Amino acid sequence: MTHQHSQTHHDVDGLGSMALSATLHCLTGCAIGEILGLMIGTAVGLSIGWSAALATALAFLFGYTLSTLPLVKTGLGVGAALSVVFAADTLSIATMEVVDNLVMAVIPGAMEAGLANWVFWISMMLALAAAFAAAFPVNRWLLRRGKGHALTHELHHGDPGEAQGARRFIPNLSSTTLVAAVVAFLLGGLVVSVAVELDSDDVDRRPHAVSPAVTQRVEA
Repeated sequence: MTHQHSQTHHDVDGLGSMALSATLHCLTGCAIGEILGLMIGTAVGLSIGWSAALATALAFLFGYTLSTLPLVKTGLGVGAALSVVFAADTLSIATMEVVDNLVMAVIPGAMEAGLANWVFWISMMLALAAAFAAAFPVNRWLLRRGKGHALTHELHHGDPGEAQGARRFIPNLSSTTLVAAVVAFLLGGLVVSVAVELDSDDVDRRPHAVSPAVTQRVEA
């Protein structure tokens, strides 16, 4: 009885660990796509709606890509890897995108703030945190039924042997590394936006300088 309880506890812990890894992996791709899409939309002057659509499309693209590359490195063909990834990650990414966009829409001024405003970065952090919280139980539910990340786990974490040819150049990026990079980027964006706003406030408080031409006219 004790052995059975210990085995059950071990299985539950393993399921939670896999769900956490799967959710972090999807979150990384979504975050990269969301931020890049909004950066591009801002740079080219897209409307809020089109920027959001671009960000969502790129979130799916990067989410699928980050899951596909490790499978290709193990020797799986690109088409076969994509078919597995589509089946495994679509529901998780879709859940994240729905929640992420909903949170950004609910927070006043979040989408209109722009990349140079701290409101955008704080809102993005809150949106991604909410997306993670929503997607984690989804991934856990899928794993319990042998779906979702379970479809890629055995292929990805098995013994693939030494990668051959161009597959050797596919980097091995852990979820922890990718998440750390995204967190660093979000914090960097927040720091820069706060610095820009403080600098702007400082300029507004300075007395307006009188140009030399005006000074000369006054003296005359």
